[in-house]
Amino acid sequence: MPAQQRTITSKERQEEKILRFSFLCSAVFTITEVAMAVVFHSYSILMDGIFDVADLILLGPFLVLVPLLYKPVTEKHPYGYSQFESVFLIVKYGILLFVIISMIGANIGVILEGGHTVDFNGVALYEMIIGFLCLAVLLVLNHLSRKLNSPTIEAEVYLWKQDTVSSMGVALAFFSQLLLKNTPAAPVVPYLDSVVAITMACVLIREPITSILHGFRELVLFAPDESTMSTIRTAVKGVMKDYPYGCSFLDVIQTGRKVWIEVYVSPEEVTGVINVRHWAAIRGKIREKLQGEFEQIYVELIPDIPDASEENQS
Repeated sequence: MPAQQRTITSKERQEEKILRFSFLCSAVFTITEVAMAVVFHSYSILMDGIFDVADLILLGPFLVLVPLLYKPVTEKHPYGYSQFESVFLIVKYGILLFVIISMIGANIGVILEGGHTVDFNGVALYEMIIGFLCLAVLLVLNHLSRKLNSPTIEAEVYLWKQDTVSSMGVALAFFSQLLLKNTPAAPVVPYLDSVVAITMACVLIREPITSILHGFRELVLFAPDESTMSTIRTAVKGVMKDYPYGCSFLDVIQTGRKVWIEVYVSPEEVTGVINVRHWAAIRGKIREKLQGEFEQIYVELIPDIPDASEENQS
């Protein structure tokens, strides 16, 4: 237990370090984005800025919750505090979804009013610089989190990836206006900023929707998706084939970063006996096979004992 506790503490500190780094970088980028949106009167930059503000407001309080996610399971809290993470992600992505939909509506209004012009060269240069800086942060986060399996950090990495791609895309879109400036397509230039902002919003909207649905699935303790179940089922069957038992039923619950796996073990067909001395080895091997897939794994083996009526009939 002490060795396990040291490992958990190390991961907890590493996660806090990563989230703190992401928080500080987001704060700096958000301030510059809001300032540049005002300077350039650009809805594309404002879209990025508002998106980052919402993320920043939610990420700060979550730093306080990180230690709770590493507390052990107790009778009072049979699922630990991992559901706090699911609730946090639902709230976070819900706010981001609201922001995205609001920005789409605002930019549609700008287009209907005839569009507006911005300093395209200034916006393009700024977005190109921000894109390279976001890429640098993304590479650092990937390096720091390579040994962690945290839904919250995965969400942060995804947001930095989105920032990198969207900034580069906006820069290329605004640089392309140089090609349109003296062509028959010049009348579309006033609409370019709003069109790019709406395009970015449509690309970004998928992640909040899927994450909210995934969070609700975990919150009500539904079974994980089919690919996760397939991974667990394959690992269990791979271990059980080395022992004279079968897996008659698999019950899996995933919430946040914790996974509970209950394996109903059918006895040996010839003797009907289950040797409990094998169970520690079976549990250990299942956890070992799934260690790279999940952060915290709980495995229980349950004998699949037939009802008395079925026993008498056989």
